[in-house]
Amino acid sequence: MTQTATDKLEPVKDGSGKAKAARNSAPREVPGPPRSDLTVEQLAAEVGMSVRNIRNHHTRGLLPPPEVRARVGYYNAEHVARLRLILDLQADGFNLAAIERLLSGSDGLAERLLGLRKAVTTPFEPEQPELITTAELAERFGELSAKDAERVRKLKLLVALGDDRFEAPSPALLRAAEQVVALGIPMHSALVLVERMSRDCDSISRDFTKLFLRELWQPFDEAGQPDEGWDELIEGVDSLRPLASEALLALFKLRMTAQLEQAFGKVIEHQAKRK
Repeated sequence: MTQTATDKLEPVKDGSGKAKAARNSAPREVPGPPRSDLTVEQLAAEVGMSVRNIRNHHTRGLLPPPEVRARVGYYNAEHVARLRLILDLQADGFNLAAIERLLSGSDGLAERLLGLRKAVTTPFEPEQPELITTAELAERFGELSAKDAERVRKLKLLVALGDDRFEAPSPALLRAAEQVVALGIPMHSALVLVERMSRDCDSISRDFTKLFLRELWQPFDEAGQPDEGWDELIEGVDSLRPLASEALLALFKLRMTAQLEQAFGKVIEHQAKRK
């Protein structure tokens, strides 16, 4: 991969052209189980938020009070989850006043939203992002044109961190690409296929999301969001993603086998005609 190509893999920016917050551009780790007995400084480091903002959220009633022992406040997993929910709602465009109304709308709503968030955002199979340098990319994949480097950036296969370092959010996908190149398939051809796969996966994901909204959320919402229905709704969301993944993989295996059999049949027919 040439220096010119990798230079085009710039840090991700939002729609306004501004660089995203440091918690999004820094090397990311798959969140593990939140620690218990956190001081406010440790809590701030855990969620990527300033101590001042945490105290402001507490003052506004957005955050339950800590457990105080020997004049020191200690926070737990509930506080971590609540702050991450607030950060996600802010990222979706909600201001603090709207978040305050949302979380105080009814008894237990915040906990239910946290449960729904967990069901929606928990990774299928958590991967630890891999850090890789420009030199390592060149060694593993060879040179990459500027156009293909732009494809990599848009597909978010690599995220530039600066100082000739990149983060691979999915090391498994990076290893698969390396194996494809080892087979003699040009990286350009592989990226074009990944680009098309990404579009197809977006379409399929949208269809499954619409299915959830139409068949699960809409009836629940029209019924007035009954208290007894929240657990069932969250369980439905929790089940939908692995079911969608299994269905997609099962169909792909069937279609891939059929395509290979058809292609191999044509190869045999062509070989027979040559003799």
